Amino acid sequence: MNSKAKLFGHPIHQMLIVFPLGLLATSLVFDIVYQATGNGRWADIAYVMIAAGIIGGLVSAVFGLIDWLAIPAGTRAKRIGALHGIGNVVVVGLFAISWALRYHNPVVPGIAPFILSILGVLLALVTGWLGGELVDRLAIGVDDGAHVNAPSSLSGRPASETAPIRRDVIVHRT
Repeated sequence: MNSKAKLFGHPIHQMLIVFPLGLLATSLVFDIVYQATGNGRWADIAYVMIAAGIIGGLVSAVFGLIDWLAIPAGTRAKRIGALHGIGNVVVVGLFAISWALRYHNPVVPGIAPFILSILGVLLALVTGWLGGELVDRLAIGVDDGAHVNAPSSLSGRPASETAPIRRDVIVHRT
């Protein structure tokens, strides 16, 4: 099923989601370094990364919602998409609470924000897997007729357009 929100032929949601996932997960790495060293600079960096990750997650969610609304009702994809989206809203919420608890003293965040960040990253692993299920198993956001010799999305031609078969490329299906 094609994505409804695209940029240069590719789903915007899939392009954007890497930023909040990377920022939020990496903020936990900096929190761990802070916990190990006691150096507040690491906690301060995590604080800023969480803010950027929350903003990125909210922007990405808009495009995910647009795509989810286009999925046919009563399908497994619609149910998985709902779990994926709701789970990611919870992830952003956990990090938003973590960020708010740090607000008055970001260099000494305490244990509660750290635990919320751990929970957020663990849930993001689950919701990320659900997103992969949507794309890889249920073909959500994949061009109809996509194949290994499909023309470039920038060509303006449909993915299903038949390309000349190259004899030097052998594709094995398992």
